[in-house]
Amino acid sequence: MKRRQFVRHATRTAILPALFNGTGMAAFARSPLFQALGYNQVDTDKVLVLIYLGGGNDGLNTVVPVDQYDILQKARPDVVLPEDVLLNLDGVDDVRFHPSLGGFRDLYDDGNRAVIQNVGYPDQNFSHFRSTDIWMTGADSEEVLATGWLGRYLDTEYPNYPQDYPNSNAPDPLAIEIGYNLSVAFQGPVTGMGMVVGDPDWFYQLVEEADDVAPDTKAGDKLNYIRLVARQSQVYGEVIKNAASKVTQQQPYPDTGLGQQLKIIARLIAGGLKTRLYMVSINGFDTHDSQVMAGDHTMGEHADLLQTLGDAVNAFTRDLKSLDIEDRVVGATVSEFGRRIISNASLGTDHGAAAPMFVFGKSVLGGVYGSNPQLPANPTVQDNLEMEFDFRSVYASLLQSWFCADTSVLQQTLNNDYNIIPFIDPAVCGTSTSIAQHNFDHEPWIQHYPNPVRDQVTIRFRWGDQAVQIQLVNAAGQMIAQIAQGKFGGDTQQTYWNASHLVPGLYYLTYRSGQIRQTSTMVKL
Repeated sequence: MKRRQFVRHATRTAILPALFNGTGMAAFARSPLFQALGYNQVDTDKVLVLIYLGGGNDGLNTVVPVDQYDILQKARPDVVLPEDVLLNLDGVDDVRFHPSLGGFRDLYDDGNRAVIQNVGYPDQNFSHFRSTDIWMTGADSEEVLATGWLGRYLDTEYPNYPQDYPNSNAPDPLAIEIGYNLSVAFQGPVTGMGMVVGDPDWFYQLVEEADDVAPDTKAGDKLNYIRLVARQSQVYGEVIKNAASKVTQQQPYPDTGLGQQLKIIARLIAGGLKTRLYMVSINGFDTHDSQVMAGDHTMGEHADLLQTLGDAVNAFTRDLKSLDIEDRVVGATVSEFGRRIISNASLGTDHGAAAPMFVFGKSVLGGVYGSNPQLPANPTVQDNLEMEFDFRSVYASLLQSWFCADTSVLQQTLNNDYNIIPFIDPAVCGTSTSIAQHNFDHEPWIQHYPNPVRDQVTIRFRWGDQAVQIQLVNAAGQMIAQIAQGKFGGDTQQTYWNASHLVPGLYYLTYRSGQIRQTSTMVKL
């Protein structure tokens, strides 16, 4: 066995349990020492993009259960789609897509789209505001949470935010939402843990340093000043600008709000932004009326929305592939609820319960997960679709299978245990892009001698093109000294540090530079 392989396995299986008296690794990972050594994060270049379908999407006209088409005709005559225009899916006989979802159907047939049937939660609340709050916080229907599910997840990865952020290890926004308000999903224990990009116009004004021309008046001068202050108030504006500037060519996108939002996200990911979470939205799914046109049910508000959704996501996935980042991105749709089984008298549908979700990406194991919704023979206005998957099972599956979160993180994030749905390739977390993996593949970047040490210790370290930070940490995880910080000339550096004042015991020299994090144990006599 090679030395590095031996060290890798030995440190995981022998050294740590021996040092910490058999303390479970989940508990140890939450300790101050573990966090001080720089391993409190599953540092990854994987990205999750959430697409919020505002208003409550009608699942029965999106993913149509054609095995019960006769009931659909009877229950929703005012909105039912003609069976012969529905889009067939490879390998599936009892489910078809809305005819406007050609972009989604192409992804499904390529094996990169999962349909998760009948997603909801117990005791459905039919208020837009309350149900959205439940989906964004991960709450039970009878509880109110002050933090969002993604805010809690980010808090496990980036403790103490926003204090001391941004920093050399987390220089970029933790999350980005394109819109005018930060979703409660990103609310952490102290503050929102994401950044809002107002809209595509704001983004391009920032990147290109261009504004609409202000009038040559005192009011125009004030407008220019307000714009300047607004830019300066965006703490992360410069890093977004720098990332965007690295990408000069993209695949074409539809000229829609959603299309342009996803185009920005692809550009930022390809430009090197380390942001893990993005959220975009498309509104209008509250289709109480005019969901379809009276003379042609394949047209209407719902058809336009699904066309916009399918075309934008299709363009996004093509662009990710062209930019060579498709391995890094998974996307999912969320909506606060579905619609009723029966149609109403206004060519629409009213608030309902369960509905399908979509998950897409190169690492997604495509297919239909779950059963078709089972419709009563004679649906009434009181009838709703039964929940098969709790929406928090989808969240848990994304966190565990895509971000490789452990059970302690899932518990802190979702406050309960939920079943994992296997729609992500299990090899994803076996081929992690984490810092630990990155460091195991490198020779030591920091060395010191003598060891054990009584008085002076000599520290040698390497550096590349990013700033270096070397700290001395005690066994309780407390920083004792800052040994070195900044950029240095030459590939190898050497410094001396007086350790004579230290209490005898075990200490750690932590080295951080970009994605490189290594730790060297030092014994003080």
